[in-house]
Amino acid sequence: MSFLTCNLKLETVFNNSQQFKNMNSYKELDIYKLAYRLAIEVHKMTMTLPKYELYEQGSQVRRSSKSIKDNVAEGFGRRRYKDEFVRFQVFAHSSCDEAISQLTMINEIYFENKDLNNLLEEYEVLGAKINKFIQYIEENWKSTRNP
Repeated sequence: MSFLTCNLKLETVFNNSQQFKNMNSYKELDIYKLAYRLAIEVHKMTMTLPKYELYEQGSQVRRSSKSIKDNVAEGFGRRRYKDEFVRFQVFAHSSCDEAISQLTMINEIYFENKDLNNLLEEYEVLGAKINKFIQYIEENWKSTRNP
């Protein structure tokens, strides 16, 4: 599945805006939950790479995968300011693209293009969900002290 073929509807990101407004923590966001789970999977997978890769490709993909969840969380913390909220979700999306790029290379070099395909597909879905979340914020969010 590629990012371009992933047809997510805004409703799959949020059932309604009231649901989001009642959230008290970034930990309630589906994109955070997915990014967190995938970061754990990436971390574990990189520990199986050859020792010399632990501090090269392995370190880079660990950092980019963890950056996704961290930017989602930081953006949520700045949600009262729409521009800041969007900016950090864009950072999360960029880190997702970086993780996909790194995982693709690791897959080709060490897993002969098969073992990481499911993980890569999940990152493609995550990227699409983040993109839809950004769209939701841009179209529906009002900068207020109480979102």
